[in-house]
Amino acid sequence: MRIRDDLNPAQLQSKLARMWELSAAKILSTEQSCPPGSPSPVFTIKGRYTARGWTEWTQGFQYGSSALQFDATGDKSFLELCRDRTLNVMAPHLTHIGVHDHGFNNVSTYGNLLRLAREGRYNASEYEIHFYELALKSSGAVQAARWTRTPEGGYIYSFNGPHSLFVDTIRSLRALAMAHKLGHALMGEKDEKISLLGRLLQHANATAKYAVYYGEGRDSYDTKNLRGRTVHESIFNVNDGSYRCPSSQQGFSPFTTWTRGLAWAMVGFTEELEFLTTLPDSEFQPFGGRAAALKPLLDGARATCDFWLQHTPLDGIPYWDTGAPDLHNLGDTISKPADPFNAHEPVDSSAAAIACQGLIRMGKYLESSDAATAKKYFQAGLTVLDRLLEEPYLGTDVKHQGLLLHSVYHRPNGWDHIPEGQSVPNGEACQWGDYHLREAALLVQRIAENKPYLTFFGPVVSTTLNDRKN
Repeated sequence: MRIRDDLNPAQLQSKLARMWELSAAKILSTEQSCPPGSPSPVFTIKGRYTARGWTEWTQGFQYGSSALQFDATGDKSFLELCRDRTLNVMAPHLTHIGVHDHGFNNVSTYGNLLRLAREGRYNASEYEIHFYELALKSSGAVQAARWTRTPEGGYIYSFNGPHSLFVDTIRSLRALAMAHKLGHALMGEKDEKISLLGRLLQHANATAKYAVYYGEGRDSYDTKNLRGRTVHESIFNVNDGSYRCPSSQQGFSPFTTWTRGLAWAMVGFTEELEFLTTLPDSEFQPFGGRAAALKPLLDGARATCDFWLQHTPLDGIPYWDTGAPDLHNLGDTISKPADPFNAHEPVDSSAAAIACQGLIRMGKYLESSDAATAKKYFQAGLTVLDRLLEEPYLGTDVKHQGLLLHSVYHRPNGWDHIPEGQSVPNGEACQWGDYHLREAALLVQRIAENKPYLTFFGPVVSTTLNDRKN
């Protein structure tokens, strides 16, 4: 992609204001057509949000978007919407033992509300704060209990079963991080106290080792020019925990890069690195020390961010898979902007919305240690976000419920809507794309306004009512 060095956060403010104005109406429209009790909205068909999927993994994005809307604009009606829906709808997600999506659902809702309360953005009672803390403790422990052991440690397994490590679960580690930060642990047999930090680090290490390729000849497709590519699913033998092979559910193949999976890795590694900097050195002693514990995450973050820069079209918007079978019909895709209306393969704007946040966070993380590389990543993230805030990606039609257009859900399953007269999906939105565009926009807006840097963990300071009172 071509990185624009002329951009800065302040220059995006007018585009951000326009996006938030559009966002407000789309949140309310979706709330009217998908009220509590109805299936969670997943993606749009002809501009209307519909439910389709294997789990209710997008509900946190639906209600968490209201928290982001309040954060950005100060409109308290959206705060109250998020508070009400979190209290009355989200409880089943806290103890859901069948999914790996706790970070998506629960940190987007309970986590955002706790963060806003801690920042003093609204007057939350002590018991409301305690309610959010208890919810996040429960969520992190339940997430951590989905555990498959390996010789090196283990991983949180996906909803496919104990044999399956998904690359996107790295983003759900935020649930473990929040619970650990709040002083919680997972209790096992015979009252074994299992460290949530330990499981976070072990899962991150497994993701970095098996889901990310480093151009080291791991297989015939692991070449130096493909350093940083990712695989959606890694398969293990559950009898002895040994690694077996790469696989894919939503990508084209195990040997090509599903770009949304790549984006999940980028933002997942970088935000966990940010979180880990808040912990004292003593917490890393059981895991070989801080440097050893953080190295896999940093290696994974650098490699995936570099792959994005080298293998994404000129404007930073990717096609859904770098090895999609008909992509060759478009010629040299990385030397020109992506074309969402082409006749061969769809783009995935949702991957771009996720990845731009990873690039920006990576840039901020490296500011003090590698200024030149930090600037490259940061400017790349701004470049992608700037493009997403324009048509044809920004949903400016007030009748369309989607905020971010031209996203893809599940290309292999054929779930995405193809407009009449066209041959590939385009023009539609998804909950995770809309949410992550809002989250990236809020991150950059706060930087532009010199407000506190946005993190999922926020200013968490204590774990009990008595601690806070004392």
